Amino acid sequence: MKPIAFSAFSFWLALLLAGFFGTQITGRFVRSQKNHTLIFTKENTIRNCTCATDIRDCDYCLANLMCNCKTVLPSTMVKTTYSSHLTIWFTDTSVLEMLLNFTKVWDLKLSFCGTTPLPTEYLAIWGLRKLRVKKVKGHFPEQSVTIYSSSKSEQDNSLAVHNKDRQMLVYLSFLDTSLFNGYSLLKSYSVENISSITEHFPSLMYSDVSSTSDNNSYVVTFIY
Repeated sequence: MKPIAFSAFSFWLALLLAGFFGTQITGRFVRSQKNHTLIFTKENTIRNCTCATDIRDCDYCLANLMCNCKTVLPSTMVKTTYSSHLTIWFTDTSVLEMLLNFTKVWDLKLSFCGTTPLPTEYLAIWGLRKLRVKKVKGHFPEQSVTIYSSSKSEQDNSLAVHNKDRQMLVYLSFLDTSLFNGYSLLKSYSVENISSITEHFPSLMYSDVSSTSDNNSYVVTFIY
């Protein structure tokens, strides 16, 4: 009888230890996951979601099921800073402009869920480091472009970083929305050491680009 009792005790002890360590591992795994923001529009509504995992592009039902989503009125949308990954599903440029133009975004993914060709418009994005684009209709492959990377100490400022001369390097990207029409290779071109964007690119006619400090050196990137 003693060997049996000892075996039963060992069995329950093993279960308790497995449960304890399993909880610790699961807790660490959950804490290690970083939520990201998903914004999508459907039938004249805007849904702002927080997701713990990536959702298949333009799968609205799955997003509503797997993410914590809320409906946002266009009149209540305000410019904000996205210091983590942001994904936007869109079908037209009007809503995309409202969500993205002159917004501070580090890591951005844009998924075009519509079928109607988009007009050529230019959206300005502050501090963009990496962009991924996906045209869902037609099953085109996802493309990406990295504009710049920074160290962890520089990530406290999503708009600019210090250079060796203590000037602020300000990154501004202009995105051509017509790149979602058909399929073409995603390209980017950057111009550095610009002291005044309005003087260097007078045809852009964006008053918002002069809203930052004069002690800046701009890096302007065109994505097309």
